[in-house]
Amino acid sequence: MRGAAKACSGRGLLNNQSQITALSIHAAAIRRGGRVLFQGLDLALAAGEACALTGANGSGKTSLLRAVAGLVRLEAGEISFGGVDPAEARGDGLHLVGHADGLKAARTAREELTFWTRWCGGRTATVAAAAEALDLTALLDLEVRRLSAGQRRRVALARLLAAPRPLWLLDEPLSPLDARWREGFAVLMTRHLDDGGMILAAVHDPLPIAAKSLDIAG
Repeated sequence: MRGAAKACSGRGLLNNQSQITALSIHAAAIRRGGRVLFQGLDLALAAGEACALTGANGSGKTSLLRAVAGLVRLEAGEISFGGVDPAEARGDGLHLVGHADGLKAARTAREELTFWTRWCGGRTATVAAAAEALDLTALLDLEVRRLSAGQRRRVALARLLAAPRPLWLLDEPLSPLDARWREGFAVLMTRHLDDGGMILAAVHDPLPIAAKSLDIAG
């Protein structure tokens, strides 16, 4: 959904306008459809740290990611970004890659990656390097509808590298990827953390990197 793209890193964090160095969630509660999904939830994430959100389907993992991105209102509690103004942090300090890839099927992979990169404040010149890092170069001129689910996910993930931002919010990022690309994306996540970035990911399977774990249902 393009309207959510402002809640949109690999290397190059020094170029980012919003230097988010921490994420704090305090006493958070979310209500959807008249039902409280969770309440009293706390999380502290510092630069260089990752956290895996676990819990059954419907427990609120995706809703929490969207709340951090500013797309869902908290019923109670607060979310802060280490002293950075929340509007600024959400405007150009984080990426949200949802469970759905949000790509237009009739456009080429190059067109989609270029669009998202520019929308998120990156430069067109970085598209080629991001595509190469995810082995997409030979696929860039194919229409998205001709790509496999794993290839489409790699196109969606490439924006993380093409338009660097400190905080990655990822919803089931590994689900369509094969074993090779689960390992490959683990390398990219590790580099992001080594550069001072942060990752908050909703998962069913464990993240292939060192990470905290927060059970939403718990």
